[in-house]
Amino acid sequence: MKEFILLFRQPSYDHSQTSPTEMQQLYNKWHDWVGGIASQGKLVQTGIRLADEGKVLRAGGVVTDGPFVEIRERLGSFLVVSAADIEEATTLANGCPALDAGGSVEIRPVYQ
Repeated sequence: MKEFILLFRQPSYDHSQTSPTEMQQLYNKWHDWVGGIASQGKLVQTGIRLADEGKVLRAGGVVTDGPFVEIRERLGSFLVVSAADIEEATTLANGCPALDAGGSVEIRPVYQ
């Protein structure tokens, strides 16, 4: 088996406008989806939710506030999964709640 990272990109939005009920529903979707991968024995590492703020270091020592991308989406978190190949990893990515919110899942092999 190989390992793949699933990177969750989502549109930038203000969570403070989300009701507690909506936040619980979103949490349940993520919990159920990740639980489904875990129940198959495919979950290697759970995602770490990333904060919105940060810094970006570029060549020449230039530091800017960030991370910001041009297309108004952000990298929210990630999972590491075990799969036979990239096609299976892509299948595991189906059903990700980020897709419901107009986001995407980037699937990339992890070098051993």
